[in-house]
Amino acid sequence: MHQFTTGEQVGDVTDAASREPVILTKHRKPRFVLMSYDHYERLRTGGDSRKVYRVSEMPADHVDQFEAETDRLARGEGYGDEP
Repeated sequence: MHQFTTGEQVGDVTDAASREPVILTKHRKPRFVLMSYDHYERLRTGGDSRKVYRVSEMPADHVDQFEAETDRLARGEGYGDEP
């Protein structure tokens, strides 16, 4: 999460907040979190469909994908293809 001081340019802060929540600080202490309205609504309404599982409870298709990706990383692939 990015952090900004309360004295920074509003446009820079809102541009960053459109991508992810940002922390606004004053005297180096976190004071506020600014986020897009869509992000706020997902938090407020529970509209985030992502799920968290214990490894022992992970669905089989997730296990297959996880194993495939860890194998790919073990072969040294996938490190340079991130944006």
